[in-house]
Amino acid sequence: MTPEEVSQTFKDTGALLEGHFIYASGRHGRQFLQAARVLQYPEYTERLCRAMAAHFCNARVDLVVGPATGGIVLAYETARHLKCRAAFTEKDGNGGMAMKRGFALKRGERALVVEDVTTTGGSVVKTIDHLRARGAEVVGVSVLIDRSGGNVGFDCPYKPLALLNMESWPPDALPQDLRDMPPIDPDDIVL
Repeated sequence: MTPEEVSQTFKDTGALLEGHFIYASGRHGRQFLQAARVLQYPEYTERLCRAMAAHFCNARVDLVVGPATGGIVLAYETARHLKCRAAFTEKDGNGGMAMKRGFALKRGERALVVEDVTTTGGSVVKTIDHLRARGAEVVGVSVLIDRSGGNVGFDCPYKPLALLNMESWPPDALPQDLRDMPPIDPDDIVL
C-alpha cells in the first residue's frame, strides 16, 4: 500500500477526526487518528498488515508483538502473513510494558514490533526494552501511521506505512484556538 492509500483508508472509515484532542502522550492536537475505526474492517486490516509484513518478509521473524491495545489485532494479522506467532505487551504497573498471560519468549527469538499510530513512540520503546531484557532480538518496528511527521525513530529498522505531520503541543503551550475549545473524547464522536 502507498502512503496515500493508507491515509485514504483512514479517511474513508472516519478514522481521521478533527477537533481538540489529548493524546496518550499527554500532548494536545487538532486531529486524532482512531485506528480502531479502520481495524474493525477485516479487509482493510488484512491489506494494511500484509503491507507491514512485506517490509520484513526476509527478516526471519519468529514473533510479532504489538503494544496493547492498538497493536493487538495488528500483531495477529501481521504474524499470519509472516507465518509466525503473535503476542502483545501491556502496562506492567511500573511504567513499562510487558508480555504477560503466559506468552513464551525464548532467548534469541527474532521479534517484530507493530503499532497502529506513533506520536512519541513511548509504548514501542517500552516494548522493545522488555523484549530485549528477555533476550529477544528486535528486527524492526512497523506502524500504520507515524503522526510525528518523521520525528520518531528507533534503534532498529523502522518502517511506517505513512507519515503525517500532525502538530501537537504540551498542555502549557497550547495555541489560542485549542485553549478556547474543550478537549473532545474521540469515543464521543459519532459518524
